Amino acid sequence: MTRKHKLLLINPQNQHRKGFTLSITSVYPPLSLGIIAALTPENWNIEILDENFDRFENKEDKYADLVGITAFTSNAYRAYEIAAYYLKKSIPVVLGGIHATMRAEEAARYVTTVFKGEAESKWPQVIDDFEKGVLKSEYNGGRPSMDLVPIARHDLFHPNYIFNSIQTTRGCPYKCDFCSVHQFNGTRHRLRPVNDILDEIEQLPDKLLGFIDDNFFGHSKKSKEHSYEILKGMIDRGIKKEWFIQSSINIADDPEFLNLASKAGCREVLIGVESENIHQLKQSNKILNAKISPALFKTKFKKIRKKGIAVLGAFIFGMDGDTEADLFHRLKFIKRSGVDVIQATILTPYPGTELFERMQAENRLYKNNFPEDWQHYHAEEVVIKPDQMAPEELERIMYEIWQNVYNKRFMRMRFLKSLLVLKNVKSAYWAYAGNWNYRRIVFEKSGYDPDKHPDKQKTPA
Repeated sequence: MTRKHKLLLINPQNQHRKGFTLSITSVYPPLSLGIIAALTPENWNIEILDENFDRFENKEDKYADLVGITAFTSNAYRAYEIAAYYLKKSIPVVLGGIHATMRAEEAARYVTTVFKGEAESKWPQVIDDFEKGVLKSEYNGGRPSMDLVPIARHDLFHPNYIFNSIQTTRGCPYKCDFCSVHQFNGTRHRLRPVNDILDEIEQLPDKLLGFIDDNFFGHSKKSKEHSYEILKGMIDRGIKKEWFIQSSINIADDPEFLNLASKAGCREVLIGVESENIHQLKQSNKILNAKISPALFKTKFKKIRKKGIAVLGAFIFGMDGDTEADLFHRLKFIKRSGVDVIQATILTPYPGTELFERMQAENRLYKNNFPEDWQHYHAEEVVIKPDQMAPEELERIMYEIWQNVYNKRFMRMRFLKSLLVLKNVKSAYWAYAGNWNYRRIVFEKSGYDPDKHPDKQKTPA
């Protein structure tokens, strides 16, 4: 009897900073590996090693004929470390994901094969070439039709996940200069067949669900109709899930969508606001937000929150033009905006973005010892030279801002306000838990106590 080949799929974890993996309420299964597993023939044994729960330490029991690793920029260095172990054993390693796509030449120095783009159209060829002994050094899956997306192998994910994840669209119609999504997935909003989505949701074992689309709602009539069909399908099939999405601010102006989303179980929506400064929004090509006056954001958020859906507002600090006064003005804007969850991050240029190319051309990459320094690129550390202050000054100010929004007293007050407006205990609790997750992330390993006054403690080095 012929022995089955063994495919080991690995989800590496940044060893410098663990981020969202500090809490099981903020961590999601590596959906891309579940899709890879579903695309692999049945004559293969498949295992997922997930460092969110199971740290890789040269594990002799993790034998494989072929290793597949996915990586974002922040965990790329860890992916290279793990790949080195298998290459020493002459076991081929395929690296895919957004970082490998954007830095293919770099990745090729550390793995056997670089897989660029999306997997659905070319992964079967990788398997076939391996079996024939002709594995190539690079494959490019491009951006295939979402009709090819299979139901992921959720059964292979670690049982300790309390959230499931699913993807209904790929691509984003907007071209923000700090975002690599449109470079990786394209600007065309590609839509997955609705029945495939609903069939997969029905198979998911857990009640909590994250739609990991970069823009669930989109902007075109076709995209909106697609989102309506998903929500109506969940309601008609009696699917009882609680879930969140990422979307743009234009959902606030669609009451039909908000009504359907609330009825279907939506608890939270992440909206990238970034800045209240119109000039900065235009400079970063955040065109949709640049058309909205700062005073209108609160009104739009209120429309969403009145439907019982919490708003997670994402804001960026350290953009070009930001002075210390501007940063604290942004803090004041955030506190008055009415968002339920606050994501306050530092401007971070990711490979493949216009921002990265500009920072590199201007010699403004503060952390530039690559690939090791990629582990600092997670948006909670200063990795660039700001144009209005020293990196150390931006870091000091950020700890004061984080102390302001992630101290216990402020978070409890925010929770009570969420209860009053949302009139939905579950959504309010989602928001409260979200703020706690961000608190854990930004103060990880720092020894900095957000419940003490910043003047009485040292900013971490």
